[in-house]
Amino acid sequence: MSSDTRPGELGAFLKARRGELSPGTVGLPETGGRRRVSGLRREEVARLATISTDYYTRLEQGRMQASAPVLNILVRVLHLDDDQRAYMLELAGRPSERPARRPRQKVQPRLRRLLDDLGTMPGIVLGRRMDILAWNPLAAALVTDFSEIPEKHRNYIRLLFSDPKMRELYPDWRDVAHTCVAQLRMEAARDPDSARLASLVGELSVQDADFRRWWAAHHVAVRSVGTKRLHHPVVGELSLDWDTLASTADTDQQLVVWSAEPGSPSHDALRILASWAGAPGPAPTGAGTGSTPPG
Repeated sequence: MSSDTRPGELGAFLKARRGELSPGTVGLPETGGRRRVSGLRREEVARLATISTDYYTRLEQGRMQASAPVLNILVRVLHLDDDQRAYMLELAGRPSERPARRPRQKVQPRLRRLLDDLGTMPGIVLGRRMDILAWNPLAAALVTDFSEIPEKHRNYIRLLFSDPKMRELYPDWRDVAHTCVAQLRMEAARDPDSARLASLVGELSVQDADFRRWWAAHHVAVRSVGTKRLHHPVVGELSLDWDTLASTADTDQQLVVWSAEPGSPSHDALRILASWAGAPGPAPTGAGTGSTPPG
């Protein structure tokens, strides 16, 4: 097998996905009898994929490597979305261009300039593992003062699970946190040898039952766009759209920006928050950069 292949993780992912499907979902007859396992049985997946039950069993047990045609069939059979398909292919040993040893990660200057010039829009730069590499004053006013967090703990998903104020900030905290775990799971497929990521996952798994359960479920997602509701202690309720801009110089860095429709209550609230935080205009040189942990 290829050194990039993780058959055990691939098997766990396939098992988790078939556990979420019912016979009716995939067009199989419902027998009405009590099923010993939740979701589809292995033989049902094998039948739909037109492969032998033994082949699929060995694949799920991590005892063999799947061919590309079989993987493409399983995408359809297990109703995988684009994120899940990409994750499965990573686990199955899709060719990777990542270096054997990643260099220390620093915020890209162009992203830094964009961040400083946002003024009335909160923004942060996220690196690998959701490490917080940089932020602007309005992001600190909206979320938390990142400069007060020790560098080695300056990580967004760790903050979500360890800071009680984050559960108050996000009324739908469970949805937000679950999505972040799915995004981190995708990163784990891209960078399986990261000791820092393994340490982070181990730490949060011990500390939080929700993280432990969601990580084991193997759900995956990528950062793209969306809308978040927040309850801020100063300006109250906010509904903010968020978007991500990737650095072409370092694709492992993304500028995440929150914004609101002009003229909306949330837009007005952001302007009030910016005034309260003294955030309008470019940030002073070096503001919010922090120093970054090693990659």
